[in-house]
Amino acid sequence: MKKILFAAAEAVPFIKTGGLADVAGSLPFAFDPAEHDVRVMLPAYTCIPAPWREAMRDLTHFYVWFNGKERYLGVRELTHRGLHFYFIDNEDYFGGPAPYTDYMYDIEKFCFFSFAVLAVLPHIDFRPDIIHCHDWHTGLIPPYLATQFRYDPFFAGMRTVFTIHNLKFQGICGRDELRCISGLPGELFAQGPLCSGSCGNMMQGALHYADAVTTVSQTYAQEICTPEYGEGLHFFFAERRDRFSGIVNGIDDAVFDPAKDPSLKRHYDVSHVKSGKAANKAALQKELGLDADPDAFLLGIVSRLTDQKGMDLVLPLLEKLTSGPCQLIVLGTGERHYEDSFRLMAGARPNRMAVMTTYDEPLSHRIYAGIDAFLMPSRFEPCGLSQLIALRYGALPIVRATGGLKDTVRSLDKAGAAATGFMFEDYDVGGLNWAIDLAMRTFYDDRKTWEKMRRNAMREDFSWSRSAEEYSKLYDKVLK
Repeated sequence: MKKILFAAAEAVPFIKTGGLADVAGSLPFAFDPAEHDVRVMLPAYTCIPAPWREAMRDLTHFYVWFNGKERYLGVRELTHRGLHFYFIDNEDYFGGPAPYTDYMYDIEKFCFFSFAVLAVLPHIDFRPDIIHCHDWHTGLIPPYLATQFRYDPFFAGMRTVFTIHNLKFQGICGRDELRCISGLPGELFAQGPLCSGSCGNMMQGALHYADAVTTVSQTYAQEICTPEYGEGLHFFFAERRDRFSGIVNGIDDAVFDPAKDPSLKRHYDVSHVKSGKAANKAALQKELGLDADPDAFLLGIVSRLTDQKGMDLVLPLLEKLTSGPCQLIVLGTGERHYEDSFRLMAGARPNRMAVMTTYDEPLSHRIYAGIDAFLMPSRFEPCGLSQLIALRYGALPIVRATGGLKDTVRSLDKAGAAATGFMFEDYDVGGLNWAIDLAMRTFYDDRKTWEKMRRNAMREDFSWSRSAEEYSKLYDKVLK
């Protein structure tokens, strides 16, 4: 029985601002409980919805010396779907209306969280074999374990795995500030593992001390070893290839299931994909005021509207994507000029394009079920979940060959009969236009191939159990 503790800043269903919450709140349930005792530790934010906070019970509390003063450290617990969730309680750090507030204060509170994760373990009757740390918020757990806590026999032999979800955010502040706040030994900052020039870097500390480092796809793990994608840390990844790997995220195949999804007008599975998608396409066109045209090539975007997601490639093609046989649906929020540009075109062609600059989870499910193809031409994409959902609903992805997109979509021009989508290499408008043209030609001129690709897509297994199996192998390797 391997004992695993997940430490993260957020997890569904308690608190979510991004994909990290989906991983930390879903992956733990995918492990075989006969072989793994997996538990999760989070901050006890006061902005966690009241029903969840009221369900928590107080386990213990005590005081610790941190950043120059005595601090309250409480632990609360609840059991959700059979798993233990622990919550680090300190309202000075985790109060307020949102989990993230002022950046420098976030640095301090997540230094405290990293320290507290280790400090509470002897008090809660749980000694993990591995602490699985997620993103910069937990970046100091490996350095603390290697220094301040190393002499306590309770922590002897404890290992750490660190997973990068978003490399852009690393927990960077002044070197002296981080040294004072964390209380870690000064030699770690004197051109040491937590120092990058005059800056302290929490994630860099985790990369140095963790027993294994992962990110969320194999291709992205290769990409971030290069200066183009490495966000200043490429040399760390290149040096640590022996303990650095990529494991693709999953999706909850019970939530994203076109055979049972309560948001859909018509349920369908892989054996009824043609009729099921036709019914959902007609319903979606009617709901959003598009022409009721079963022969239209209906494209969808469900995304943040940003440069990273490739929206600068989509804009020059809007004329093409809203004329002739094409219709386009966009759901998402982001940079103002993208929102305005999409709304302007939709206003000029309301029967060919629909834009909703909002967050609407049920509508997103209906879009995946109703569209023919899904646009995701990202500049870079560590893993990506949207293309996995699109595959599950038989909406063929049109993607750029980067990161997790390259690892999860098989392009028609290369994969032939095993294809699940369409992919272009170079990040430019011409590449995206070529991929869209290939998709359209297949849709109109080779329906047999199109239908086979939809069935291929829906048969793909990107469940969390697949990810859990890979992590379980990694845990075994770390514990040898």
